Amino acid sequence: MNTVLEKIKKMGIVPVVVIENEKDAVSLADALCNGGLACAEVTFRTAAAGEAIHLMKEAHPEMLVGAGTVLTVEQVDRAVAAGAKFIVSPGLNPKIVKYCVEKNIPITPGICTPSEAEQAIENGLEVVKFFPAEPAGGLKMIKAMAAPYTGLKFMPTGGINATNVREYLAYDKILACGGSWMVKGSLV
Repeated sequence: MNTVLEKIKKMGIVPVVVIENEKDAVSLADALCNGGLACAEVTFRTAAAGEAIHLMKEAHPEMLVGAGTVLTVEQVDRAVAAGAKFIVSPGLNPKIVKYCVEKNIPITPGICTPSEAEQAIENGLEVVKFFPAEPAGGLKMIKAMAAPYTGLKFMPTGGINATNVREYLAYDKILACGGSWMVKGSLV
């Protein structure tokens, strides 16, 4: 497993953040780092995402910042140019996965079926995002899928919260959990 994924594993949770205004990026990075969680998945749902990643990395070089909701190769390039150390996508787009693998960019694509798990394995991936976790069957579904795919680890996102995160993290096939419960948009 690459060093970025090892760091994510040690943290256990990945705050998924939506930054509407890049002016909020540094104060958010400050809060996360001061709170002991020097990690963020900045979603590419807004025009501010690339600049937010850049500003967070500039203010906190030690912080592990990645890009989420990445839907195109162009977004991969923008995210990496801004300083993103990992890419997360809601689904498994073969073009994006292949591009990232060829460029040695850690990517965690979203899956929720065995066929998608097999595509991830075929592309040499060891970790996948299980999304949307709770609506797709939650921990029971992950355990069922992990049985035949023994080498695969999961990063569930979607419906993970302070109430159920420990149950997920107790399962050895869970690398980490992603979620927005610790960084609500109204607080940013």
